[in-house]
Amino acid sequence: MKWNMTGGQRRFGLLLASILLGWGAGVAQATPNFDPATHAEIGKWLDDVTRQGLARDDVRQALEQARFRQEVLDAMQGAAEHRLSWHEYRDIFVQPKRIRQGVAFIEAHREAFSRAEQEFGVPPAYIAAIIGVETFYGQYKGDHRVLDSLATLAFYHPSRGDFFSGELAAFLEITFEQGIPARKPEGSYAGAMGYPQFIPTSYQAYAVDFDGDGRRDLWDDPVDAIGSVGNYFAEHGWRRGAPVVTPAEGPETPPGSIDFNATRPPYADASRLAQVGIVPRVGAVQGRVIPLALARTDGRYRYALGHRNFYVITRYNHSYLYAMAVTELASRIQAALDEVDG
Repeated sequence: MKWNMTGGQRRFGLLLASILLGWGAGVAQATPNFDPATHAEIGKWLDDVTRQGLARDDVRQALEQARFRQEVLDAMQGAAEHRLSWHEYRDIFVQPKRIRQGVAFIEAHREAFSRAEQEFGVPPAYIAAIIGVETFYGQYKGDHRVLDSLATLAFYHPSRGDFFSGELAAFLEITFEQGIPARKPEGSYAGAMGYPQFIPTSYQAYAVDFDGDGRRDLWDDPVDAIGSVGNYFAEHGWRRGAPVVTPAEGPETPPGSIDFNATRPPYADASRLAQVGIVPRVGAVQGRVIPLALARTDGRYRYALGHRNFYVITRYNHSYLYAMAVTELASRIQAALDEVDG
């Protein structure tokens, strides 16, 4: 059936179409982009990284391929470390399957793990636990384009733009040096990459060519990842053979006079903790420790005393929950390895 409009209807239709087209154009113009010609902040950043040695045309071409991702900004607000109790957080990472596959990962790369322990002093179970928590031993490395994530966070995050603009520059430098198209690598929503989820500046500072093929490859080379995690720990002060966490007992309610769960070097004197009822379950601890009060889902608390090596793990991720999950997963992996070897 043909619909015949009157002159007034046609004029109204044209007016409505004009309004809708104008609205659509406004939305398109408002869509965030990364054009340094129209964004003064991006233009200044481009000037800065050019002065630091990056090729201006290469950086511009990379920015032209970057896409704004609102979901990246949204994800930054919902990290599990900010909303879960210890037991909820632990149950995500310390599972039988992750323990079994941690053992299998070590068995598959025994030589690399042995060299890493010899060179860096870090037991295989701890290196494996980091990679296990981060990417399930390389099975889940992230599906966000790193370029998109870092560009979005660098220029549109409300408070951490300066940090991520440095990461974006480091990422582009890595891709230029290795001949990788900047649009290709994928990682986490925060721009972490490869088996161990190194952010770009950590990649530059701590990644090592552990298999001697002339290239530091954390995306596809598990041997380089193993050596790089060991090197990261060693560079942050890991102490060979030293304890990580000592299980402790304490009162039903954490004493308000003690600062718990602070991710800084050991700061609380063990004798002071003993005075308020927080003591090792077995043996004795002297000197300074990091007192940990881990909230359970039933409202009770589990206590522990973190040592220098526990602090080193928090340099990888500044959450005490993360460091405890790595510690517990490593302990379970080591126990399973002992059964296999025994």
